[in-house]
Amino acid sequence: MRDVPDLRMNNGNEIPQIGLGLRLIDVQDLPAVLGQAVAMGYRLIDTAQTYGNEQGIGTAIRRGTVNRDDLFITTKIANRNQGRSRTLSSFDESLQRLGTEVVDLCLVHWPQPMYDQYVETWRTLVELGNEGRTRAVGVSNFTVACLERIIDETGVVPAVNQVELHPQLPQSDLLRCHAELGILVQAWAPFGHGQVLANPVVRQIASEKAKSPAQVVLRWHLQRGTIVLPKSAALGHMKENLDVWDFELTAQDTARLAQIPTRRLGPDPESMADR
Repeated sequence: MRDVPDLRMNNGNEIPQIGLGLRLIDVQDLPAVLGQAVAMGYRLIDTAQTYGNEQGIGTAIRRGTVNRDDLFITTKIANRNQGRSRTLSSFDESLQRLGTEVVDLCLVHWPQPMYDQYVETWRTLVELGNEGRTRAVGVSNFTVACLERIIDETGVVPAVNQVELHPQLPQSDLLRCHAELGILVQAWAPFGHGQVLANPVVRQIASEKAKSPAQVVLRWHLQRGTIVLPKSAALGHMKENLDVWDFELTAQDTARLAQIPTRRLGPDPESMADR
């Protein structure tokens, strides 16, 4: 099986193009899952303060189930922890739970413009990056307007923006903006919470390629230059999700996928107010 390629972030560091999403994976199961994932070739792992399972990563590192140097660890500042003081203290708590002195990427989880704290939170992450406590800083669920504001007010362009992205929500305008700004895009819910895998167009293309629907959707993401974070704790699915390098989607295939009706499945970043 081919190694997962790296993409270069705008600070010069590299990030694997396929990672393992850890949302909803129980903290008790994580050490075993991570051990199996790293053995298969996963390096990028994606967690968050709100997922409640950072401790499982730390347990895996302390037990020697995984080697810290084999991991690219991403975590995110929770909405409740926005603002300078809470960002700093919660970041320290995340490092303690993760069992590491440095994370590879730290994101602002949601902009929540109604609370007007995301610029201050972003500025604090930039400071943490300058101190070498996180190797890269980025955002999640940020709109073009929110991106433009933090760049205008701090002069720092995020390395990554992690957003809901799948064939039902292709985010083409956002991807063009990111390409112009030099921001890499990560896809959460890359399968549309499973809905996309049942789509007749996806299933037909999968049949033609002798691949699974999941592999077709992952290939769609990869050919667009997206970093993709499929979530699974099942060994078969984890392995299948890495086996996507021996075929390509044609222009006709992508045109067919572009006809899938658009539908957002997660919260709207402009109105998401949960803390």
